[in-house]
Amino acid sequence: MFERFTKGARATVTGAVTHAERTDADSVTEGHLLLSLLDQQGSRVSFALAALGLSDRRASVEAALDDARRRGGLTRADSEALAGIGIDVTEIVARVEGAHGEGVLAGGRANRRWWTGRRPFTAGAKRILEKSLRVALGRRDRFIGEEHLLLALTACPGVVADVLAEHGATYATVERALYGDTGQGTARAS
Repeated sequence: MFERFTKGARATVTGAVTHAERTDADSVTEGHLLLSLLDQQGSRVSFALAALGLSDRRASVEAALDDARRRGGLTRADSEALAGIGIDVTEIVARVEGAHGEGVLAGGRANRRWWTGRRPFTAGAKRILEKSLRVALGRRDRFIGEEHLLLALTACPGVVADVLAEHGATYATVERALYGDTGQGTARAS
């Protein structure tokens, strides 16, 4: 699959690893992939992200990702569903952090990395990479580019898709920003 990645898509994956290293994360997540895409300049994706206003709201995107990480990876929908049955996630996070330290639910550093020297990709990040292949195939592209990674991030349910949607970047809006109204209009590749 990686032989189909364009130079820009490979740079995105490498950038995601760099983001994980910079934040001392124990693994590379979907959020790191998104932040790496936001770093790209002069590409189709960077223009699409700018058209959607995400480039100007990077701080807000990062804050939303950090907030979700503090909640142990729960999406806003998860938190709202729990609130519907009387569970206040914010209160639980505050109590846990009060007892064990700020950011404890974000996950600690794994000690397994000391001997490998590499940060593994989370199951969610791997799912995004696999989904980008399906998106590319659905568009009949013979390559996997940054645009396919971005579409995959919007198509796979989870924290990153929620953050993107909160900032106006759904699969449909991203597809329009990337390909215009004359895009192939393909449904989400499953």
